[in-house]
Amino acid sequence: MKKAILIIVFTFISFITTAQEHHFKHFRISPVLSHTYIPTSTPDGNKTVIVPTIGLDLEYWINEKWGLGLHNDLELETFEIEKEHELFVEKEYPVVLTLDALYKFHENWVLVLGTGVELEKQENLFIVRTGLEYEIEFGNHWDVSPTVLYDYRANDLGTWAIGIGIGKRF
Repeated sequence: MKKAILIIVFTFISFITTAQEHHFKHFRISPVLSHTYIPTSTPDGNKTVIVPTIGLDLEYWINEKWGLGLHNDLELETFEIEKEHELFVEKEYPVVLTLDALYKFHENWVLVLGTGVELEKQENLFIVRTGLEYEIEFGNHWDVSPTVLYDYRANDLGTWAIGIGIGKRF
């Protein structure tokens, strides 16, 4: 009798463990390394400033197609942009926070659409974000995600970011 109970208990534990391994994971966290491309006018003429950026994406997936993401980025340089004709504003390590809707529209492709704010010492800017990610899963709920984002910032400034994140679902 004891052997039968032990077999049933071990079978049940094995079933639960196996079921949990394949169970859908709702939360995802991903540190991101990227470069933000900022077209700007400078006293020396037009140019594109390329700013290294680090980020942390926190996501909650409602189901396998839809999710919400809090995407946070820190631009790691000080740079100048033209605000109004010939008035230049220095940006010091801006922080970008966005709340994004996530839609996995085809296998590993994720569409990103959201809004947020750029926080910076001189001024805070409203942001509208669109983007595209491709999640490459490689086991134990880990993934690598190349990302392309476009941010429209309130002062008629559009920026592009190209990056890569390493994500973990739990």
